[in-house]
Amino acid sequence: MTTVGVPEFLDGLPDLRLLIFGGKGGVGKTSCAAAAALRYAAGHPGKSVLLVSIDPAHSLADSLAGLAPPENLVVLELDANACLDQFRRKNSAFLRRIAAAGTYFDDEDINRLLNLALPGADELMAFIEISTWVERRSYDRIVVDTAPSGHTLRLLEIPEFFRRWIGMLNALVAKRRFMRKVFNKAAGADDIDRFIFEWSASVEGLDTLIRSGSGCRFVPVTTAERLSTEETIAFLEKLRGLRIPVADVVVNQLRPLNDRCPLCSHIAAGQRRCLEPLQALSAERHYFLWGIPLQSEEVRGGGMLAALWNSVVPLPAANLERPPAHTADVEARTEDAGCPSTRLRLALFSGKGGVGKTTLTCAAALWFANEFPDRRTLLLSTDPADSLSGCLRTAVGAEPSAVRPGLDAMEIDANREFTALKDGYAADLERMLRPGSSHIDLAFDRAVLEQMIHLAPSGLDELMALVRIVDLLAKCRYDIVLVASSSTGHFIRLLELPQLVDQWLKTFFSLLLKYEQVFQLPRFTGDLIRLSRNLKSFRALLKDNSRSAVYAVAIPTQMALEETRDLVAACQDAGVAVPAIFVNMLTPPSDCSFCAALRQRERRVVDQFNEGFAGRPLVRIDRSIGLAGIAALESLGQQLFGSPVPTLLNHA
Repeated sequence: MTTVGVPEFLDGLPDLRLLIFGGKGGVGKTSCAAAAALRYAAGHPGKSVLLVSIDPAHSLADSLAGLAPPENLVVLELDANACLDQFRRKNSAFLRRIAAAGTYFDDEDINRLLNLALPGADELMAFIEISTWVERRSYDRIVVDTAPSGHTLRLLEIPEFFRRWIGMLNALVAKRRFMRKVFNKAAGADDIDRFIFEWSASVEGLDTLIRSGSGCRFVPVTTAERLSTEETIAFLEKLRGLRIPVADVVVNQLRPLNDRCPLCSHIAAGQRRCLEPLQALSAERHYFLWGIPLQSEEVRGGGMLAALWNSVVPLPAANLERPPAHTADVEARTEDAGCPSTRLRLALFSGKGGVGKTTLTCAAALWFANEFPDRRTLLLSTDPADSLSGCLRTAVGAEPSAVRPGLDAMEIDANREFTALKDGYAADLERMLRPGSSHIDLAFDRAVLEQMIHLAPSGLDELMALVRIVDLLAKCRYDIVLVASSSTGHFIRLLELPQLVDQWLKTFFSLLLKYEQVFQLPRFTGDLIRLSRNLKSFRALLKDNSRSAVYAVAIPTQMALEETRDLVAACQDAGVAVPAIFVNMLTPPSDCSFCAALRQRERRVVDQFNEGFAGRPLVRIDRSIGLAGIAALESLGQQLFGSPVPTLLNHA
């Protein structure tokens, strides 16, 4: 039972073993997770607590800011690649025996398969590692800081992923089991059978845990902004579809009401209006809504984190009185960033979640379409949590549709791209394995072949979606593509992913060539050839600094600064240009003491941006409220880029 004023996941639920914070990027998940772990550890000194991050762009260390945690609290930024390497070292012998017993592949083939991202995802392996700690009761409570919501949903679908993987293992040993049954009827389960059984039991245990209301709690975190609440509502619906119980929703960074400050009053009224759909859903689904006020100082370090949950207040399920809309003139004030070069073909906007990547990408696309009406412009999103429709306030689907003359928009459905590849593989297998179509008996190997597509590296679907840009440019449908990309950690992984996908493609090609008399998969082979060709073209385009660029978007916080450093460093390592950095959502000048304190804190961070990225243009953008719709975005684009003189983006 939730106590008035205190969410039960903090001080109640004695059986709670796993506490997961999730939601849109930039809403304060890390702060909430760190503060919850510190509070529980301090209140239960006899209990062991683990605070762990599985976000590829770790920020726990930045949030703790040098704080030495209490003795009963362990802080871990989990290295997903290390988890995958550990899995390989621990289980490769079993996997090798299973593969050798289940197919006619030789040692060379098996080595290629095992060197892939088996079982398909480093990030998934990190979450499996956490589930193992829960199962073994290594800690009394584990608090998890997750990646932004679109990627978190993938993690919560782990049980189904591993059921398919275990299905492949069972398919591989089916022939072996059959032969053992024929020649040794008394033979019981052996070590391979036990290996598969243990994995199956672990997966089912994880599935049971994340769907239990007492042993595991998932707490969505949001802010009272329209795009954030819309994404949170969609997130809650998907969690409901996965049968993952939710009891509490945290609304972070609520602006204090100050009638004497036009900006504070404007923001507070706007936040109350933005919360209304979430409040309506909470009333229907019986969620508890909790509010955390915005602090004038960034929530980092022991003192701020310790006080975070002390300020939480219950929010009503619905507004009893709708606040009047404030008429203050609060607009985005920017510095002119110059005009893009006409040579630019691809521009990607990336940064920490919640910094306004989608808004700035939309503004840039509209500006480009206005200033260069003879060029065809495409605006697209690859983020699993699509938000172009909400930002533009017009319907955007999985195929290009006109936003205005010269500008189309689309939200690429990564799952659909990958599903099409799998469908081609399945169709070829069905034709090849049809009775009478092959002179080779593949009775047992059929199941193995059907499962092989699941060895594809994690993130292939997103990369396929991004690589589709090459097709659109090659067919001369568009002259420039502007992309609102995923958050920093996943974007950095996308920069590294082509090499892994190239390895996966080479493995498949080598098997297809080696067994071309057996594996005749014309449609799938053609799909792989096109993917390989487009991947090479995309990598060449991305590294051509005269035709492509990545624009870093940040907000004036220390954590956003650290992520921007990681992003710029990763781009430099990959040979990708970052010609400018946008620092968004600055507090404009005000006589309000709260706004003045915010502005002073932000100025210190902006100074660090200037120092850390000297020689690179830094575009500062003042905070605006509810910036959405084509007219408002066109105005922002004009302020950002000014007159059409090729300066900023002409970085050849």
